[in-house]
Amino acid sequence: MKSLLVYLKKYRRESILAPLFKMLEATFELLVPLVMAAVIDTGIQNHDRHYVLSMCLVLILLGVVGLAASITAQYFAAKAATGFAGALRHALFDKIQSLTFSQMDLFGTDTLITRLTSDVNQVQNGVNLFLRLFLRSPFVVLGAMVMAFTVDAHAAVLFVITIPVLSAVIFGIMLATMPLYKRVQANLDKIMTGTRENLTGVRVIRAFRKEADETRHFHENNQILAASQKFVGRISGLMNPLTYVIINLSTCALIYVGALRINTGILQAGQVVALLNYMSQILIELIKLANLIIQITKAAACGDRIAAVLAVQPDMADGSAEPKTDSGQAPAVAFKDVSLLYRESAGHALEHISFEVQKGQTVGIIGGTGSGKSSLVNLIPRFYDATEGEVDVFGQDVRALNAVSLRNHIGIVLQKAELFKGSIEDNLRWGDADAEARDFAQALEISQAKEYVDRKPGGIRYMLEQNGRNLSGGQKQRLTIARALMKKPDILILDDSASALDFATDAKLRLAIRKMSHSMTTFIVSQRAASVQYADLILVLDDGKLVGKGSHEELLQSNEVYQEIYYSQFPKEAANE
Repeated sequence: MKSLLVYLKKYRRESILAPLFKMLEATFELLVPLVMAAVIDTGIQNHDRHYVLSMCLVLILLGVVGLAASITAQYFAAKAATGFAGALRHALFDKIQSLTFSQMDLFGTDTLITRLTSDVNQVQNGVNLFLRLFLRSPFVVLGAMVMAFTVDAHAAVLFVITIPVLSAVIFGIMLATMPLYKRVQANLDKIMTGTRENLTGVRVIRAFRKEADETRHFHENNQILAASQKFVGRISGLMNPLTYVIINLSTCALIYVGALRINTGILQAGQVVALLNYMSQILIELIKLANLIIQITKAAACGDRIAAVLAVQPDMADGSAEPKTDSGQAPAVAFKDVSLLYRESAGHALEHISFEVQKGQTVGIIGGTGSGKSSLVNLIPRFYDATEGEVDVFGQDVRALNAVSLRNHIGIVLQKAELFKGSIEDNLRWGDADAEARDFAQALEISQAKEYVDRKPGGIRYMLEQNGRNLSGGQKQRLTIARALMKKPDILILDDSASALDFATDAKLRLAIRKMSHSMTTFIVSQRAASVQYADLILVLDDGKLVGKGSHEELLQSNEVYQEIYYSQFPKEAANE
């Protein structure tokens, strides 16, 4: 949590003025019991109406000035807290953007969302309360004790005994609850994960009639969260009754001592009332302090979770070299004995992969589910680093290249078609922000999306819902292909991006891409043999190993894995063999 305070530097003035104005308010509040004592012992006892009225005006003045100080303090505290939270949220978002894919996989999407939203809000509330009350409450407690000594030192000894006992109760409960609030936040992450999966997969859940099971799982996780919240709530809930018991016992003792000293003429009634008021002020402020500590404990737990993300350094150092697309006869892409092992993985995703691809070639990558096809193409734009070996692009090791510059030369269409809320034009401009009308038309025509886009109201200005929910799966895939083509990339990666297209549209797409540019190197990842059979080079993967490479005819004659895939999709040809 301490490491986050650097984001308060811009609000240093507000962070100082807020508690100062709060202590100014507290100072006026401490004077009120003395004024009341004077009203009782002098004004009322002597029947002096003028004195009573004048003291009442003093009380009003103290109230007005105190209110002005309080409002000023609230303003500065709110400004500092909201500014701090805004800066923290920006820093956290920037950090998440800089994390590598493996680090994001390690944290998990849902916990990152929780830390960016709920945790930041908790920290903001904690900072706000800290600036307003953390100095004010101790100041009032100590100030009330000091003022009590000015009234009567003998009776004030009760304050010296009461305050340490109350402090022990408060800080003991605080230390007990701090680790428990971290557990509560972890349980909240589980709820977030389940809720997100239910919302994104609602169609699948209903199709398989799993509503009852998912409701039961949510109920179980919610019960665990509720149980952990109740447990920590029971402990923190002891604070108010325990503090009330101690204060009430102290009040009774104070009334007894005060009565004895009034009888002996040492104290007057007004002074005893002042002492009781100071005891009440201590009670109120300690209860505030107790609740404040609970909130700060929650904020500290959330702050530690945020700090854990901010402390992570990207595990892939960015290179500085610029890609050289005109690097003579160097291959466009070369894998040199490449292996890949994901974090916390039971085995290698890829093992000892070696091949070369020349500029302008089309490469088909085929294999069964889990064979490592996506893992292989993810190494080209350096989404992950090879565990062993070397991946070269344009004759240079990708680890030596600047990641942004490298990806500027690569167009990527991932397995899952991801579109963003906005118009079709907005989404396509991700590929080229300065694109003109003919660029949109060309990309849409090559991706086989032009026909249905032209039928949409407004054409390319047709508004998409979040993740393109108002498009079919095939329409989304064609738009993501068009977005990649807008870059006019030197390397185009289609990672199983035509799985929702019919065979005729898939064939038209591949033919259009082949005609697009003779210098563009294309990788087509697919489980369809028809999608890769006309590629210049076909890579056959099986369980992370490269078990075959060559043309369609070569592999059909000599490679058993390719034969099995091909003939399972074209059984008639297998029968004719």
